[in-house]
Amino acid sequence: MGGTVAKGPPIYNQEEREGLRAAGRFNAELMDHIRPLVQPGASTLELDGEIFTFTKDHGHTPACLGYAGPSGAPPYPNSSCISINEVVCHGVPSERRLKEGDIVNVDITSIVNGWHGDQSETFMVGAVGAEARRLVQTTFDALWVGIRAIKPFGYVRDIGAAIYKYARDRNFEVVRDYQGHGIGRQFHQEPGVPHFWFPRSKAGSQVIRPGMCFTIEPMLNQGTWKTVADKFDGWTVRTLDNKLSAQFEHTILMTENGPEPLTVTKNGPQEGHKF
Repeated sequence: MGGTVAKGPPIYNQEEREGLRAAGRFNAELMDHIRPLVQPGASTLELDGEIFTFTKDHGHTPACLGYAGPSGAPPYPNSSCISINEVVCHGVPSERRLKEGDIVNVDITSIVNGWHGDQSETFMVGAVGAEARRLVQTTFDALWVGIRAIKPFGYVRDIGAAIYKYARDRNFEVVRDYQGHGIGRQFHQEPGVPHFWFPRSKAGSQVIRPGMCFTIEPMLNQGTWKTVADKFDGWTVRTLDNKLSAQFEHTILMTENGPEPLTVTKNGPQEGHKF
């Protein structure tokens, strides 16, 4: 979810890292809870209601609900972002029902004892077309390519460079208008994490130090990388050409030994999964 990024990436100590891990674990548990409900006939509003209920029943807070919007947009009205087919991100849950062949991204962020856990996953609803499946697979693999591209004292740009090459080599475009972000007690903070990189760009020059925490969340499109925001709700972002888009996201803690994904689910796709 977009937002104003606070300045300066925090470096978390061991106690703070445990808070981040707990938030990531709950968020992953929530994703697994929703997983069997993503079926033909389910409305995105029903899924969102279940996300709200499960979160509150466990004593936690949905971070998206009431979140301040982009300029001119109202506060976000729901507990999750659910984006179908050509919707890139920030899809507002509604009475729309999922149908066979849809691809749908469920993006959830939980606040657990003041700490944020953030992730998203693209689900394939029933039998989907071969190109849609290839898009989902490539996006999932690109996330892990980005994660494995970094190490302590590497650069944020290493993430985008690896993802961009992987996607372009497979004839998909990478969205440039939205990026990953630092996370912790705030939803959005430094570093910003672009999923593309060009040699003459200064973007991504931040050094990744042990104790930093951030999201990696590539959005890959079948057609153009360009997007357009909905004029009416101020939130929903679609591909400019109405072709399909997919996204996967994990919260990553950089440790002294390398990147630690905090939001890997027990029942969902693991690194190396083939859809």
